Amino acid sequence: MKLMSRSSLALSICIAVLQHAAAKVDLSRITPPPADQPIPIEDFFRPLLLQQPTMNPAGTHVAAIVAADEDQHHLLVHDLKTQKNEFFTSGKDEDIYWVSWAGDSRVIFNASSRKLYGLGLFGAEVGSIRENFPILQSYGARMIAIPPGDRTQPLVWVLSERERCAAIINTKNLGGRFGDPSRNFGQWFDNARKRDREHFVQSHPEPEPGITYRYLADREGRAAFAFNAVDGDLSMFRLEGKQWMKCPIDLERFDVIDAGNDPGTIVVRAPKKDGKPRALHLMSAATGELGEMLFQDSSYDFDGWLFRTRATNEIGGAMLDRDGPRTVWFTEEYQALQKILNGFFPGMVVRVIESNDAQGVFLVAVFSDRQPVIYNLVDLEKRSVGLFKSSAPWIDPARMQPMNVIKFKTRDGRRLDAYLTLPAGASKEKPSPLVVIPHGGPFMRDTWGFDTETQFLASRGYAVLKPNYRGSTGYGWMFTDEEEWDFLEMHEDVTAATKALAASGYVDPDRIAIMGGSFGGYLAVSGVANEPELYRCAVTIAGVFDWERHIKEEKYFQYDSPLYARMIRKLGDPKKQREKFDAISPVRRADRIRVPVFVAGGKEDFVVEISQSKRLVAALEKNKIPRETYFVRDEGHGMAHLENQVELYGKIEAFLAKHMAPRAAP
Repeated sequence: MKLMSRSSLALSICIAVLQHAAAKVDLSRITPPPADQPIPIEDFFRPLLLQQPTMNPAGTHVAAIVAADEDQHHLLVHDLKTQKNEFFTSGKDEDIYWVSWAGDSRVIFNASSRKLYGLGLFGAEVGSIRENFPILQSYGARMIAIPPGDRTQPLVWVLSERERCAAIINTKNLGGRFGDPSRNFGQWFDNARKRDREHFVQSHPEPEPGITYRYLADREGRAAFAFNAVDGDLSMFRLEGKQWMKCPIDLERFDVIDAGNDPGTIVVRAPKKDGKPRALHLMSAATGELGEMLFQDSSYDFDGWLFRTRATNEIGGAMLDRDGPRTVWFTEEYQALQKILNGFFPGMVVRVIESNDAQGVFLVAVFSDRQPVIYNLVDLEKRSVGLFKSSAPWIDPARMQPMNVIKFKTRDGRRLDAYLTLPAGASKEKPSPLVVIPHGGPFMRDTWGFDTETQFLASRGYAVLKPNYRGSTGYGWMFTDEEEWDFLEMHEDVTAATKALAASGYVDPDRIAIMGGSFGGYLAVSGVANEPELYRCAVTIAGVFDWERHIKEEKYFQYDSPLYARMIRKLGDPKKQREKFDAISPVRRADRIRVPVFVAGGKEDFVVEISQSKRLVAALEKNKIPRETYFVRDEGHGMAHLENQVELYGKIEAFLAKHMAPRAAP
């Protein structure tokens, strides 16, 4: 096995990009700190050196997003033959956050401002990346698909106050460089809508009535399906000619994963049946008739995405999460490829990102619970593998701690997964303090792999427990729909996992904290409100603490988003179920909290109003509960700027140290 240079690309990217700006946090070091020194907070939370690498169809170049300093992400195009790099560095507090190929020599990318506001869709040619041009700048733009037959005309979901549609877009240069300081913004914006509209090759207005919340392209990358909501009821439409036709598919029972290989087919997660996990099936969109079963796990509902081959866009396999990451291939060729890749990287998770059209060169991601993702290029003809880039070369895997998958039993007898990471030196003879971190969502899941927050806390001497709960994806077959929306039972599941671990002897049952963000932040405060004797303190970031108020806030967006009507339908109507909403809203039970609480959030959070956190702080103050706060301007749902992340976790570290110390002997 031949190895390419492991240092030349890393150094060229880092040196070239870091010259563009001086960071407030020193990010010039790309090697791990000495083993006898503590790992700085910023090493855990600094942006990955390289993200979202994507190979052009010819396999000659790789485009990616690279970190320039603590707050900016820029565009890189790397020539695999010459090893030369091209960069586009955006303006102050502007970021590139998505990139793809529109052919062999043209990239398209999205940019944002302040990590909060989209700036539009842009394009650039290899060889002149700096001379990029706007494609859609006066419209919101979300990529739906890039047709393999003509990558220069992608399918984009266009959103504006005047127009919402799925449109085929011409990516050819119509002038007007992004980030040009000499541009006359007043004149430019006056002409922007007319100029952007000229990019439309073909458009399909959203189905009516209702709110369109999703589009899906067929295998050819053309508009095929749309998803709509009316008063909380979900419907699917198929495009027949220029008309949207409603499909006879109950979206409360079937989850549409992707389009199938054949026209008019989709891939769905079928309903639970015979007490078995939900399987992946083909289905006719026109009739709703189930077809071939593609995959069924013995213990988990399918939770993942489909892998499509580069040249034909056919479904080749599926990437999924269960107790850990897994890849399932549907063809013998890819099954053989996976065996080759596993041989190259023993003991690691290896996932194929994509290949060139000839399927001779593959870009793969390699990671473990102690190793952040490393991107490699595998040449099957040469039987060679070479490092493309380590995403976090400053992390030393030898100093990280293993993540263990454990099972716990809920109070109603279901067995769910949790992930336990112990700090160095922890044992039954030397139990460690514990931080419980339930995930957000709630309809997602924790899984096995490298987790920066976990490793940071473990490096500071804490065990970390990340429990899944009902509502976590993969468990739908175990629970009724009502149970999956039972927030109090979710809390009880987290409590069951915590108590089970506390009884194991590996952690100190008198030194347990609970911490989370978003819905996990809700569960953290729910934990200390309902189990005041179990936890020593709580940390909550951007949480919801009054569900009636949150539903009222969502009502303002009911004509743009289906969330309000869905919450009324699934969670209930606060006007008719006062006792339920009192029980699930910990701000109304703040008098039960007995331990200190740290409350953080961004003041420009468009997902959960910052007023939720401020009302919690007021309730804690009223009940004389010790509290600390960290509210930040120019941040949204969580902290996106590294400087704020470092400050946040520095405050969390100090808060935990203060309130998790061993109690004085009586």
